[in-house]
Amino acid sequence: MAKVLSFLHTSIIVNNLTQSIDFYEGLLGLKADSSRPDLGFEGRWYSLGNQQIHLMCLVDPEKCEGYQVDRPEHVGRDRHFALQVDSVENLAKLLQTQNIKYTRSLSGRKALFCRDPDGNGLEFIECC
Repeated sequence: MAKVLSFLHTSIIVNNLTQSIDFYEGLLGLKADSSRPDLGFEGRWYSLGNQQIHLMCLVDPEKCEGYQVDRPEHVGRDRHFALQVDSVENLAKLLQTQNIKYTRSLSGRKALFCRDPDGNGLEFIECC
C-alpha cells in the first residue's frame, strides 16, 4: 500500500483569468509562482508554504449548457478549500468593501466562507 505523505496543491477551474487574478492577487494578496510551465491553456499558480493553488482557465464541465448545479449559500456545505489567515475580522471587512458575500462558520470557530468570481468555495480560518 502507498502511504500519503502530504497535501501538495488544489486545482480550480476559472472562466476569466484576469478576474480571478484580481481576486487572488488583488484582494487576497497572493503572489504568482513563476514556475508554472506552458500547459497549453491559461492559468496561474500560487505557492503557500509547501502547497499551491492552481488556477486553470478551462471550460467548466459543471457550467455546460443543460447542466445546472445549485450551490448552497453556506460554502461550508459545499466543495471548498481552506486557507489560514491572520485575522478573520480584517478579511470580513475587506470582503464587505468589495461587496463579496460571506458566511461565518456555523461551528463558532474563527472562520468564514466565500466564493471566488467563478463560484469556487473558500474557507478562511484564523488559527492560533
